[in-house]
Amino acid sequence: MPSTTASMTVSRDAGRSGLGTSAGAPDAGNRLLASLPEHDSRHLAALFDTVKVEVGEVLYEPGQPIDYIYFPRDCLISLLAVAEGRMTLEVGSVGREGVLGASVALGHDQAQVRAVVQRSGTASRIVRAQFCAEFSRLESLQRLLYRYTDTLLAQAIQIAVCSRFHVLEARLARSLLITRDRLQSEKFHLTHEFLAHTLGVRRVGVTKAASALQQQKLITYSRGNIEILDSAGLEAVSCRCYELVKDSGPIGMAKVFV
Repeated sequence: MPSTTASMTVSRDAGRSGLGTSAGAPDAGNRLLASLPEHDSRHLAALFDTVKVEVGEVLYEPGQPIDYIYFPRDCLISLLAVAEGRMTLEVGSVGREGVLGASVALGHDQAQVRAVVQRSGTASRIVRAQFCAEFSRLESLQRLLYRYTDTLLAQAIQIAVCSRFHVLEARLARSLLITRDRLQSEKFHLTHEFLAHTLGVRRVGVTKAASALQQQKLITYSRGNIEILDSAGLEAVSCRCYELVKDSGPIGMAKVFV
């Protein structure tokens, strides 16, 4: 099992490279916020800051207070379960379809996972007290976030089962497909070290699994730069878990926006 890198240190002002208060609606780029009624979205707009987050930046650590709630626009955040302070396993990810920190509305003031930026970008950010106040007031936000947190939990359970029972090559394929879906791109950057953290294995295991996928001409992988060459082939290699958690799957995020 890999240990966390020294660069993954949490900041109490995570997302500190602020871009100022959002002048427009905060739903620009975030699917969840865009699903709110227009008047609710406009009301929330004044409460958000737009912040930039960088790869490797830790937004939450388990057991530490949640100060801010993030609605990603074009960034991607990995949710890592942590054992014994150093061993990690990805149990989910949050992109433009979702929100990081919504559990504060359910009474959880402390983070339960390590949240690490997987792809840099921007997010709409709101302080915890304001978010909780708006959650208690806006029924549209309540309905949406109840469905979202329920779906995220179902996916976390499925990914945990996958990590226990499925072979690494299939798990890597599933992880790459989910990343593609979250980023809406066939090309992205993920180092061996980061993949080792998310999959809960040693770097050598990631190297072997990635090489196997590359030999089948499903992906290219060089110095962390990944391109999916054959999506259908990669889905065939992946375990059935991807079919369950993909956007249109039985526990996919599309269920949140019905």
